[in-house]
Amino acid sequence: MACSRGAASPNAHTQRRLFAASAGYCQNPGCSKELFIETPEGSIHIAEMAHVFAANDGGPRGNPELSEEERGSFNNLIMLCANCHTMVDKAPESYSDDIMLQWKRSHEEKLLTLFGARSFSERSQARQAIEPILEENSAIFSDFGPHIALADNPESGAAEKWKRKVICRILPNNKKIMAIIDLNRHLLSDEERVTLERFRQHVDDLEAFHIAGVREDASQFPASMKNILIGRL
Repeated sequence: MACSRGAASPNAHTQRRLFAASAGYCQNPGCSKELFIETPEGSIHIAEMAHVFAANDGGPRGNPELSEEERGSFNNLIMLCANCHTMVDKAPESYSDDIMLQWKRSHEEKLLTLFGARSFSERSQARQAIEPILEENSAIFSDFGPHIALADNPESGAAEKWKRKVICRILPNNKKIMAIIDLNRHLLSDEERVTLERFRQHVDDLEAFHIAGVREDASQFPASMKNILIGRL
């Protein structure tokens, strides 16, 4: 996803923010392509970080008034699939900076639809919406997580498979879970709100490690997330 344009290239923190904002989907609201795809040959990504104003003065939507740092900032970048990136750069007059920035603003609303996120009146309804997603993440961790016996064997491919599962399934699933619960905070107890924020920090740390390669002590998945929204208040 990175590009080699000096200061106009986004740093690791900006890459994380872009991935988080995209949630693994092209940010063109007319395109619903998933950016990380599992194939029989392994995991591939079609994600490309596109500049709203070009990385150089002669590029699409060039703006000589911007510094290199501004060109590589989060506000000047959008995560697109390869097709949409090619489209906007080959037809810059049709896809202006205003249009591309509006895409970013519209993408958040579109994600709620893609995730099936809506507000519920009952805790049981919200739990029913997130339960299969939590169960999928739990099964992936159980079968492929870094605790399994093969994880320390570099020739087994287990570490690469775990990373692929995290990027293609767990991270997008986490975004779905948070989108649904955030719309239903009114159904949470005070203790569950704390759990949600701990989960949010865990998600951020997981993205930092697997997307940006940040090596630091990461927060663990809060065990209380397994039972969030179960039972009555």
